[in-house]
Amino acid sequence: MKSYKFFTTVFLMAAVIFLAPSCDSALDNPQEDTVVESGIDYTNISLRKELIEGAYYTLYNLQWETYPLLSVRGDDVNAKGDQEPLLETEAFRYSRSFWMYNSTWLNLYSDIINWHAAIEEIEKFNANSNDPGVGQQYIAEINVMQGYELLLLARLWGGILIPTSSQAEDLYNSEVTSFEETMAYISNLMDEAMPSLLDVAPNQHPVVKGGITRSTALAIKAMANLEMKNWQGVADATSQIIQSGQFSLFADYYELFKTPGKLANENILELQYSDFGQGSGDAVRYLHAFFGPNNWTPEVSGASGGWGFWEPSMKYIKFMIDRGETVRLETSVNFTNEGIDSLQAQPGYSTLPTFISNTTRDNDVWGTTDGSANPRAIFSSGKHYLPSNQLIPGRTDYGSNKNFICIRYAEVLLMHAEALINGASSSVMSADAAVNAVRSRAGLGNLSGVTLDNVLDEKFAEFGMEWGIRFYDLVRHGKTSELTGYSDEDRFIPYPLQQIDLLPQLEGN
Repeated sequence: MKSYKFFTTVFLMAAVIFLAPSCDSALDNPQEDTVVESGIDYTNISLRKELIEGAYYTLYNLQWETYPLLSVRGDDVNAKGDQEPLLETEAFRYSRSFWMYNSTWLNLYSDIINWHAAIEEIEKFNANSNDPGVGQQYIAEINVMQGYELLLLARLWGGILIPTSSQAEDLYNSEVTSFEETMAYISNLMDEAMPSLLDVAPNQHPVVKGGITRSTALAIKAMANLEMKNWQGVADATSQIIQSGQFSLFADYYELFKTPGKLANENILELQYSDFGQGSGDAVRYLHAFFGPNNWTPEVSGASGGWGFWEPSMKYIKFMIDRGETVRLETSVNFTNEGIDSLQAQPGYSTLPTFISNTTRDNDVWGTTDGSANPRAIFSSGKHYLPSNQLIPGRTDYGSNKNFICIRYAEVLLMHAEALINGASSSVMSADAAVNAVRSRAGLGNLSGVTLDNVLDEKFAEFGMEWGIRFYDLVRHGKTSELTGYSDEDRFIPYPLQQIDLLPQLEGN
């Protein structure tokens, strides 16, 4: 993967009307403003490609705080560390002034507005092109990016403002679009995009390997319809992905989240990062340190640890042991000695499966070596862990060179099953077959006559610590008694205080 950057004389950086408070100046890297110069030669069609590359650069530059805010409220994960308002968010005690709320709002809205700017510029090139279809493909890919981030915004805040141009100030006069209306908007946007998208697997995309294709749009359409409980819409979209034959489950679940899983046939949307095979110099990476251990002994000496802010829950671990999970538990959870001791203190768990230890398959050792207590997380997410022996020699940053998977074929299969269990129909694959395909990869036996509880349990096991999937499943099906402290008004977090001051139409929504 190359480092995609905006071609500064072509791309119009939209003006952002919001003010962003800083958490850590070392982590805040605002994009430099760029200006479209007068007299751009819009007949120079070769410049158009720079715009789609810049759009992907923006997508891959998803700031680190967005993911934990989306994911923290499920019963599969615990927030740890010194971000007290994040710990409070996990417990459904929300603070409008928490910097992470406003930062995530700004991150997502600035992406969407900048993508509108890119679309407007591509349209100018298309007007002078003999092959406007290529430009329409680029626009469609950007619209899918917008649809995905609108989905993230709505999952957090419910009713949102939908930007329709590159002029951020237009949001002053925008009405709040309800959660259900936003999901319908996203579904329709995906329908509009699909005719212009390539009908290949993302890892076969000819311009951006791993880029957006028709199946990416179908998956996002299925996710939007899932939230609307339009079960037949989910089944129709997932059936098309399954029937395409472009995807398969990666054989080794553990390695799916490591270097061998990059651009796997299972990955439908994947944020891509790279050290470019070099031990020093430029790199494009996600800040995986948020998820990493604050105390470990890596096999490769000098490999950095993390912050210890992200901990698989005891509930999740016991659930997986009770199911006889091995591969998915070993993948999803890295154990410290303190964590193992804490688990064994739980009634009925004094004797653990022999594969559970504080040493990973790749010989990285989690936890202390000096007898002192682990100050933060006593379990870590293995899905956000890159073994130190998979680092490019010379690189030491935690998770350096690791991609970030957003949507997997396994999710498509289990959304398909969820839709069928709720009354949808499909001739492509039964609910039993979809669930059993995922179970087989995990080394579990087949089920017959699967129920909604079977499907939700399978999703819990398969997607622990991934994108808040567990929380949104429980809310959608009214199973929130699983969530300690949750009440119906807790489904969405409050709008950031800074945005209410700027956008008064948010007040009261």
